[in-house]
Amino acid sequence: MPNRNVLVAQSGGPSPVINSSLRGVVETCRDMPSVFGNVYAGYHGIEGVLQEELLDMSVQNETEISLLSVTPAAGSIGTCRYKLRPESREDMERVVEVLIAHDIGYFFYNGGNDSMDTAHKVAALAAERGLELVAVGIPKTIDNDVGDAEFQLIDHTPGYGSVARYWAYIVQGANEENRGASPSDPVLVMQAMGRRIGYIPAAARLADPEREMPLLILLAESGLTLPEIADHVNDMLRRRGRAMLVISEGLELGELGETRDLFGHTQFSASETTAAQTLTSYLNRQGIAARGAARFDIPGTMQRHTMAYASTVDIAEAYAVGQKAALLAADGISGMMATLLRDPGPIYRVHYDQVPLEKVANSERTFPEAWISDDRTDVTDEFVAYARPLLGVDWPSIPLVDGIQRFARLKPAFVEPKLDTYVPQAYR
Repeated sequence: MPNRNVLVAQSGGPSPVINSSLRGVVETCRDMPSVFGNVYAGYHGIEGVLQEELLDMSVQNETEISLLSVTPAAGSIGTCRYKLRPESREDMERVVEVLIAHDIGYFFYNGGNDSMDTAHKVAALAAERGLELVAVGIPKTIDNDVGDAEFQLIDHTPGYGSVARYWAYIVQGANEENRGASPSDPVLVMQAMGRRIGYIPAAARLADPEREMPLLILLAESGLTLPEIADHVNDMLRRRGRAMLVISEGLELGELGETRDLFGHTQFSASETTAAQTLTSYLNRQGIAARGAARFDIPGTMQRHTMAYASTVDIAEAYAVGQKAALLAADGISGMMATLLRDPGPIYRVHYDQVPLEKVANSERTFPEAWISDDRTDVTDEFVAYARPLLGVDWPSIPLVDGIQRFARLKPAFVEPKLDTYVPQAYR
């Protein structure tokens, strides 16, 4: 199937290194002109595919493509939270029409568990219609929740290492703040992303593997009530005179007035209140075992678009997994997700492989129960050993122009539409 065109798209929450995977796909396809034709990007994911908004990546400047590795979030080709549902037959038909109209022979979809479901649906649809299409998934999620609890399908997802590093550094800074301000603000509550799975707040322990800080970590899985949390905070205040908490946004503390996206996921940052606000208000109402008051910080989406804290390991692995996806496609291997697996031994190394999309579509890896401390307020050394290599040992090299970060800026070179205008079914 030589010289058929390529379509790459992405969906779900962005990450600091999502564009590095995009670069891996684009550059690998460019390096194999005997296999791949033009490379197009669905602008804002599968929504862009449905609306035939295809950005031509083949005409982009090589410098801008190379800058994708140090460009965070999803501003380059956009993302979405649109789900292809089995009952959405018109959407399915439209995808087929777009693939045929633009001679697409290779389809790459970058994202988390819901995105792998989309890639799986497109692969199955193509097979059902007899289309010559190779569909490959590329893993991405800061939540690190794609795959299985045994880490046999994927060791970790690109994006997680950078957000883990962000939290390690944020907690280091917060500790200096709290040390100085503790006479008036002895309790600091910090809220991390993570709807149901605790990998992101767990990364706070990487700031203090020797456990010298007065730090409590409450995963979504902690199961502690407000009174129980208050008891732990007051115990820490009596022992240390101050307390810092990193809590999951999904920590169950009562009704938060949640809103939901089109995937059906809770949007905590768009809800009426937050776990951090609820906990801080409770502590201040009940009273704490120290002078002063509890305060809270909520970094929000900045934890997934702050490039200066990105992990160099994460950047390199994100590129390599995008490259692996393109190599799988070049070999005609469809219905798979490119993956990375950790090699055994004391030295951190990974290798790149493939797993069936059907095994990771809509998967949700849990945080190992064995990695949660007995009192439910910390994580174990086993988690630290797992996550520490993902931080890297150096700073990313981000070019500056007049003191401002120089990110990739792609030309708005869209492919000429060949079909009638279409409105996705969920928007009608």
